Amino acid sequence: MTDMTVGFLFIMMILLAFFASQMRDPDAVSKYEYDQVIQERDNWQQIAESRAKIIVRLEAELAELLLQRERLQAKVTQLIAENEDLRRELAELKQVDPLEAYLAQVAQERRKVLTRLRDAIRADFPNLQVELSEESDALRFQGEGLFASGRSDLAPDRRKIVARLAQRLNEVLPCYTLGEASRFDSLCNPGFVMIEAVQIEGHTDDVGTDQLNRTLSAARANSTFFAMTQAAGGIMQHQNLKRQPVLSVAAYGPDRPVATNDTTEGRATNRRIDLRFIMVTPQHTDGIEVIRSALKGAGAQP
Repeated sequence: MTDMTVGFLFIMMILLAFFASQMRDPDAVSKYEYDQVIQERDNWQQIAESRAKIIVRLEAELAELLLQRERLQAKVTQLIAENEDLRRELAELKQVDPLEAYLAQVAQERRKVLTRLRDAIRADFPNLQVELSEESDALRFQGEGLFASGRSDLAPDRRKIVARLAQRLNEVLPCYTLGEASRFDSLCNPGFVMIEAVQIEGHTDDVGTDQLNRTLSAARANSTFFAMTQAAGGIMQHQNLKRQPVLSVAAYGPDRPVATNDTTEGRATNRRIDLRFIMVTPQHTDGIEVIRSALKGAGAQP
């Protein structure tokens, strides 16, 4: 009986062990598999964290690049605006100021007339000292080239020089003046410039009293004036824009030396007659048209 009981119990234990093994959780895994999964999880977590750091760094670099692009775009916009300003300034510089262009032409035409007169006088009187002034606005005759020292009367041979100068001047003035003697046309005066005055200026050195030198310079200028008007009777018909005769006289005594008065040569140079051309120089562009109209009207005279 005891043996049977023991055998029965043994069989029951076997059956219980069998049933217990059959009742194991189907989701359960072995420790080895569990450890493998945990290891793989940790590896992927490290990869994810590393890539997250890379993403953060790249996002920061991208933000910096975007900021640099905005700065560059702002700089490009600024440079484009500055370039447009430079283009406008360059265009303005390229535009010629009509008044400046006209005044430049006036100076050029005056020099041309003076050069023409100088060359003509030199051809007629090779030994005469006559030059253009430094400003190219006057013919300069050394005083003793026309007058003896201390004298204001023209010697007969010097009177011939002044007479020839008057004749040459009388040939030039009609194209640049108004009045009955005007003969303007656009071929002889393409710039439409006008002479305000042709001034006969008397000058002396500083030897002697101021009163004496002023009287002497005025007497020399007047002697030259009367000799010119006698040699060219119509020369006083040439008028400026105000309908005044362009030929006039001025005396400066020793006030305007062109050389030192400390040497014999310098004093001789300062004793001189200057034939100065003063041109009409408008202050505004409207004045240019006034001159043009006046000259055209003079040219239309029969």
